[in-house]
Amino acid sequence: MAKPALVIGNKAYSSWSLRPWLLMRHAQLDFEEVRLPLYTEAWNAGIARYSPSGKVPALIDGEVCVWDSLAICEYLAETHPAKRLWPQDRAARAAARAVSAEMHSGFRDLRSTMAMNVRRSFPGRGRTPETMRDVARITAIWNDCRARFGRQGGFLFGDFSIADAMYAPVASRFRTYAVELDQVCRAYVETIHSLPSMQRWIAEASAETEVIAQYET
Repeated sequence: MAKPALVIGNKAYSSWSLRPWLLMRHAQLDFEEVRLPLYTEAWNAGIARYSPSGKVPALIDGEVCVWDSLAICEYLAETHPAKRLWPQDRAARAAARAVSAEMHSGFRDLRSTMAMNVRRSFPGRGRTPETMRDVARITAIWNDCRARFGRQGGFLFGDFSIADAMYAPVASRFRTYAVELDQVCRAYVETIHSLPSMQRWIAEASAETEVIAQYET
């Protein structure tokens, strides 16, 4: 039986791609990685083969195609229940789903002014009032989850879950833009970056040769 294929964009820039990739690597799920560098001939020639939306990520698992990061994570939780990709406690699981959905649909100003770029450091940039409101909400989420559900481990709900995969690109942005954080949030950013799978993503991003100007300024 063929392995599932996860179609992703550039590791330096593609926050949406990082989420399911990190989840699958951390959970030790076997898959084939298909990388299509954004805005290139390979992208133009290949994306329609894999993703009905024309965007990444997309997961191809036999006849099943899932083309949204959170939907991919839900699909993986459903198809690999033994991996416990959501918290087991019902209240924690509900909260994890809520904060994951909020990340998925919100924080547009943060996305706009602090684009993900794991290869670079832009301290002090992107601090519009709207972006800082997004930062305040995210740090409030992290503090709340850690206080209520995270006491048994270093992640938002103790053990690594889909919620951590959803917020990993934000942890990366906070490091890239040197965002000032409280002690709880600083520790959480370090916990995310200590993951071997996160370190692998960053190392492979650093080896990429493509440069997209809009993410470099």
